[in-house]
Amino acid sequence: MKKGLVIGVASSIVIAALFGYVVYWAFFDMQRLPEGDFLTESVSPNGAYTIRAYVTNGGATVAYAVRGELVFNEENKKAENIYWNYREDSATIQWIDEDTVDINGHLLRVPKEKYDFRNEQ
Repeated sequence: MKKGLVIGVASSIVIAALFGYVVYWAFFDMQRLPEGDFLTESVSPNGAYTIRAYVTNGGATVAYAVRGELVFNEENKKAENIYWNYREDSATIQWIDEDTVDINGHLLRVPKEKYDFRNEQ
């Protein structure tokens, strides 16, 4: 009896964890964003980073969106998506200092911070 209960609880936990991961992967993972068409790029003052902006066209029923990609110029790392905003079709990138960038009014400290409109409340 107890063994069946333990197996049932463990199975429920595994199923809930898998469901949570699938939801995150399908709706919130920034590495799965569409590539888009190149807009502009900007290099950080010290040359350590480059941010490239792309516009994506979601089709007839979805507005344009801008994706920002962080490129590591001095490290052998894969580029990371750090910016994703809906209802935008242009990008203004301005470096505040060596690690802080303003993308369309959103301040980010790279490489740690990211902006994703889907996480706004």
